[in-house]
Amino acid sequence: MKKTLCALAVGATLFTPALAMAADVKVYGRAHVSLDYLDDGKDYNEVGLSSNSSRLGFKAEQKLENGMTVFGQIEQEINFASGKADKNSSIDFATRDTFVGLKGDFGQARVGRFDSPFKVARGPVNFFGDMVGDIRNVTRADMKFDERNANTIEYKSPKFGGGFNVLGAVSLHENVELGQEEKSKAYDLALTYKEGKVDFAAAYEHYEEDATLTGNLEKSPTQERDGFRIAAAYKITPEFNLGALYQYLTHDNDQVFPDAQVFGVAADYKVAPKTYVRGQVFHRDVDTDEKNSTLLAVGVEHRLDKAVRVYANLATMLNDDKSTATPWKEGRSFGNSVKAETGENATGLSLGFRYDF
Repeated sequence: MKKTLCALAVGATLFTPALAMAADVKVYGRAHVSLDYLDDGKDYNEVGLSSNSSRLGFKAEQKLENGMTVFGQIEQEINFASGKADKNSSIDFATRDTFVGLKGDFGQARVGRFDSPFKVARGPVNFFGDMVGDIRNVTRADMKFDERNANTIEYKSPKFGGGFNVLGAVSLHENVELGQEEKSKAYDLALTYKEGKVDFAAAYEHYEEDATLTGNLEKSPTQERDGFRIAAAYKITPEFNLGALYQYLTHDNDQVFPDAQVFGVAADYKVAPKTYVRGQVFHRDVDTDEKNSTLLAVGVEHRLDKAVRVYANLATMLNDDKSTATPWKEGRSFGNSVKAETGENATGLSLGFRYDF
């Protein structure tokens, strides 16, 4: 972590003044921490401090003489709870969305490492993002979708039809050189619409047979897998936002990774000028006996300012007899390696603070 912070400091010192002469450069970040109580349903009952996808980043943008705009971003995860790097990460710098690109009348093109269009497509119902209760605890399980893929080329169309965009991406996975025969790419195609009261996204993602990821997928002789996701939210009133999601995942080796569906609803209600209450229920239906799970979450959030918010969340994962899912694994530093006791319900209570700067 010391090397990473030194690199950030040196990079900011050496390059920011030069960039500032030609481009609009912004330093930004997020400090997101929470005090959590986690219960695995049997022996694990712990209180801990968690850093939740906290970050520090640099953005640059410059208008070109031909009317196009060049833009770039470097973003690094920062652990505000321990001050240390994520022990599970093999990347020492720019661990989050980092890219460079061009935009203009043709749309936008960028290259780098950033959230896939499939991952972004959960945005309309992402009311508990990076908190206890994050929807990724059911959508990302086992097959490892919802990824930030490296070596990605992405195109985003201009808006058409009042608010639609088309996104396409191909990820050329690491350790694969030009001319090699490995089928290790990932492909994404998405359609989004955001205008007025409506926020909608649909996405398809395909990983070729040699595309590898960490975790349980190492047990499988083939990695070829497909995902489809559709999510939408509608503001019934200016205060009440109601959303729903459906997802279907398949794996070529369905004996190890059986097909799985996720579906459910989420809601966010502004009860006062700066106070929101929210809730969600999402069910994961696995095509094998006793592996299903259901995520339930409720929360209240108060915004002290546009940049500062505090919140309290309570989330539970209801597990079938062979499921070990928890409501706290994704996007957080505390408890992310702890599974629920097999067949038991897991519960998390979280008091959080978030500062965007």
